[in-house]
Amino acid sequence: MKELPNPTMPLSFIDVPRGSLHRSDRAVQKVSHAAQKIETRSSLIVEWAKHQDEVREAQQLRFNVFAKEMGARLKESIPGHDIDLFDDFCEHLIIRDELTCEVIGTYRVLTPAQAKRIGSTYSDLEFDLTRLRPYRERMVELGRSCVHADHRHGGVIMALWGALAEFMVRNKLDVMIGCASIPMLHQGVVSGEVAASIWHQLKKTHLAEIENQVTPRLALPVEQWEVNTAFEPPALIKGYLRLGAKVLGAPAWDPDFNTADLPMLMKINDMPARYRKHFLGDGCGTYVV
Repeated sequence: MKELPNPTMPLSFIDVPRGSLHRSDRAVQKVSHAAQKIETRSSLIVEWAKHQDEVREAQQLRFNVFAKEMGARLKESIPGHDIDLFDDFCEHLIIRDELTCEVIGTYRVLTPAQAKRIGSTYSDLEFDLTRLRPYRERMVELGRSCVHADHRHGGVIMALWGALAEFMVRNKLDVMIGCASIPMLHQGVVSGEVAASIWHQLKKTHLAEIENQVTPRLALPVEQWEVNTAFEPPALIKGYLRLGAKVLGAPAWDPDFNTADLPMLMKINDMPARYRKHFLGDGCGTYVV
């Protein structure tokens, strides 16, 4: 079993050697107890990958969801796995079915320190993030989130989000960004109509302030579709919006993944009180980094 070159749990603060510090305050301990390696009521185990073979399990799940289900065209350096150049720099959160030990959900997380090492985030490849420069030192990128088709219920994603919240607090990070994907395949036809509809709705209700807005490098031509139907956003995007996330601008087109990607940003301090209490515990006031 190969150990990962980057120790994954626990992470230290940005300016000290990784893997060396724990926060000891009561609030973080309470969340940490629920997230480092837990069994939830639905018999799920949430943990951070510590070995290369665990990352491979996550990459295999990603391939099954993105390539087999969604039709993404992925470069297979290892057959049946979704692997890109960011993976070796990321922390990989995985969730297992306790009975089968199968990985059924995953996120990958790129910290500010690791983003500096690789030179960018994945989102930088799709969008001009110049206006987000003030957040870089405390901004985490979330990506490659997926859940096995047989386990797409609220418990899985809530368990993942709980572990992510603990991760953010323990490492004194308070801003999350990522590309939220909208499938281009609708009723058997590749079209941007759904993405255009969702964008036109969300820019009226959840668009970020102008100083945080970004521009796509390969824009989806949303204005070319005359949209008369109000399509619902995917469940993951609706979940992010409930947590206080903002849309940073118009979607980019990702031809390899066959998706329209919405740039999204969420600050822990913008999270509604009931979700802050759920994920971060009692006594969670304004979070200061």
